[in-house]
Amino acid sequence: MIPCQRSLFDIPDHIAYFNCAYMSPQLKSGQAAGYAGVDRKSAPWTVTPNDFFAESEQARALFATLVNAGPDDIAIISSASYGLAVAARNIAVENGQKILVLAEQFPSNYFCWTELAKRTGATVVVIETPADHDWTAALLAAIDDQVAVAALPHNHWTNGALLDLEAIGQKLREHGAKLVLDVTQSIGAMPIDVARVKPDFLVAACYKWMLGPYSLGFMYVAPEFQDGEPLEYNWIARAGSENFAGLVDYSENYQPGACRFDMGERANFTLMPMAIAALEQLLGWKVPEIQKTLAARTADIAQKCEKLGFKSLPLSLRAGHFLGLRHEKGLPGDLLDRLLAEDIYISVRGTSLRITPHLFNNDADVDKLIAALSRQL
Repeated sequence: MIPCQRSLFDIPDHIAYFNCAYMSPQLKSGQAAGYAGVDRKSAPWTVTPNDFFAESEQARALFATLVNAGPDDIAIISSASYGLAVAARNIAVENGQKILVLAEQFPSNYFCWTELAKRTGATVVVIETPADHDWTAALLAAIDDQVAVAALPHNHWTNGALLDLEAIGQKLREHGAKLVLDVTQSIGAMPIDVARVKPDFLVAACYKWMLGPYSLGFMYVAPEFQDGEPLEYNWIARAGSENFAGLVDYSENYQPGACRFDMGERANFTLMPMAIAALEQLLGWKVPEIQKTLAARTADIAQKCEKLGFKSLPLSLRAGHFLGLRHEKGLPGDLLDRLLAEDIYISVRGTSLRITPHLFNNDADVDKLIAALSRQL
């Protein structure tokens, strides 16, 4: 179990922030790295050509370690939707085939597939919420020879309902189908091993569970897709781009691996150092230990909220860092506003009261939350 890490964040004592699935607070180390990046850009004479590459490659390697991949398998992207658009551009889908998504899936991992279906004559099949909340069984039952791709999360963004991606990936491969993952709501808080899951594409934005900045993310690309078509044709992805004087000697060749899919202006001198600081911290804590610690925290909250009439998924069916609570009498429409007045930050997603803590939360935060819910319901 990891002890409370609140001292590494700039969070006032009176703030009870249980909303990491919305946006994480910044680590103090990330803050400092960002300020230093702003200062460096303010003095461009200190920025060397090597700076356009060194930090990008460091961040790429750190993220690769997080998902058990090689650095050449990782592209640097601006957002989950950017990476999903790359996936949709490169996966072959034919008329009459099916694209599987979850009911109430996050929009970025839905709209790109409906657009692809319009262009190709494929059908987006929405897997409805199972009565027993066993998404894995529902998906396995839906996979057949007509499925071209399943576009999924690791856990549902509304209530944390968990998917067994290894089992799902295995069955998809047996039917010749592809697996695309948006792990923005799990990466950094729950382990994932691409060598075991074997996704074709995996995308993640930094600003939630990776504790990083907004407008930056990473994408794993399976080797068979690494010679695919990028969204942009930027200069830095081309072979020989390290030689600034030779950029006018246009090259048709790309840098090796997934680098061709990098977004333009990837060498962001403010955001990239912030992402590096966050990734180093996550790897230092160790993601399995983060998950274990957060699972204990949400289990404690769930037990205390059960006495107030809330129900949640058992830990066997949800991610440990996520807690979706439903009340037997429903939720007051102004509940979030009432909690905000007491400096308590949570979310409502769908019909779930979503509580998503991190290592910065302490027992006092939990006591404050439970006391407020007791008064408001």
